Amino acid sequence: MRILLIEDDTVLGAAVRDQIAADGHSVDWVTRLDMAGAALHTTAFDLVLLDLMLPDGRGLPFLRTLRGRGEVTPVIILTALDQVSDRIEGLNAGADDYLVKPFDLSELSARIGSVARRYAGNPNPLVTLGALDIDIAARTIHLAGRPVPLTAREWVLFEAFLARPGQVLSKAQLEERLYTFGEGVDSNAIEVHVSRLRKKLGAWVIKTEWGLGYRLGRP
Repeated sequence: MRILLIEDDTVLGAAVRDQIAADGHSVDWVTRLDMAGAALHTTAFDLVLLDLMLPDGRGLPFLRTLRGRGEVTPVIILTALDQVSDRIEGLNAGADDYLVKPFDLSELSARIGSVARRYAGNPNPLVTLGALDIDIAARTIHLAGRPVPLTAREWVLFEAFLARPGQVLSKAQLEERLYTFGEGVDSNAIEVHVSRLRKKLGAWVIKTEWGLGYRLGRP
């Protein structure tokens, strides 16, 4: 997933960024709401992690504005405000989850996965495709009972297809998933990783839609 992190605490922000990058997600980190607004205007994010107390304003009005204009990107609030009334206000403003600081980074990873699965229409982390048994939460795949190791980049791309079954993803959309792994993406990176996924999981697993992109296949 491509995630927008809005957090002005540099220590916490770096820890969260490193955690979710290690989970294989692409992370854009900003420290102000004006920067966040600009990022959301130009980039399609899969998830937003939102602090409520930013140098240039409060996160809740920002969230209400997003929802008011029809923005449906899932949002998880990360805040030190721990009263029940604060949680209720955050959820009523349109947040999908609410995590109180300090929190365990592993719990954050789990909540990100849970919200992502709900938006993909499958809250169950276990997916079966033909002879493939996939555990999205554990990030494991078995083919006919045999474990199939994927590299971090291969998993990021395959997860993008799993989150949007039947939807065609363009090369540009898939390239965005790889930005977290380096400053640039080779022009043929997507083709290379798609080829490797087909060799490991089956030629049917990713279908090419000529001139458009790729989509998840069916056995």
